[in-house]
Amino acid sequence: MGKIIALANQKGGVGKTTTTINLAASLATMEKKVLVVDADPQANASSGLGVDIKQADCTIYECIIDGADVKNAIHDTEIESLKIISSHINLVGAEIEMLNLPNRETILKKVLEPLKNEYDYILIDCSPSLGLITVNALTAADSVIIPVQAEYFALEGISKLLNTIKIIKSKLNPKLEIEGFLLTMYDSRLRQANQIYDEVKKHFQELVFQTVIQRNVKLSEAPSYGIPTILYDADSAGSKNYLALAKELIQRQ
Repeated sequence: MGKIIALANQKGGVGKTTTTINLAASLATMEKKVLVVDADPQANASSGLGVDIKQADCTIYECIIDGADVKNAIHDTEIESLKIISSHINLVGAEIEMLNLPNRETILKKVLEPLKNEYDYILIDCSPSLGLITVNALTAADSVIIPVQAEYFALEGISKLLNTIKIIKSKLNPKLEIEGFLLTMYDSRLRQANQIYDEVKKHFQELVFQTVIQRNVKLSEAPSYGIPTILYDADSAGSKNYLALAKELIQRQ
């Protein structure tokens, strides 16, 4: 039975999509079967893994709103054991369309249910909001990874997210756990980055991943080629960081 992990933080620009793509690719190179679910209307995870979103007939939107067969929304990537369910800009309006649907918080859970036995890991890239789609992702997930940028405002808004997780755990998904906090865009030369790390560690202790993701230009270059960093530059610091994270995640299971 596969594990569903949501990557969530309502603060934008913290490295959620970069982490989803590169953690998924790293797990896949370790012979795990991995599925990425792009639940962000910006569809950056889709294009970052080589999907031409203009050509995609069936996306997560059609699965959620029209009840389309989820298998038709799955695309191959450059890595054989890594697949992706693509997103679409239409997802922006999906939250309003979902308001009238019965059990609207559990739609994504039902969509992913038949896939759980086919993959070792299903990673959901959430949009930077705490709207209904993110609530769906957290209701479907077994655990959540929270990327935290190593900067001054990093801890702002985390209490909101933790509160949302607490409500979902008590009302919709009692098995939801925090997989871990992941420090991203880390620059060890900056005193502030080290202070943020210490502060996150102090607050959340063993919930913080030992692996930190360093600032690395290759991580931002790779998506424009539609490939994860491990295929773009396997020796880069970013690539090595995400491999270390994948190992740490596997060891936690």
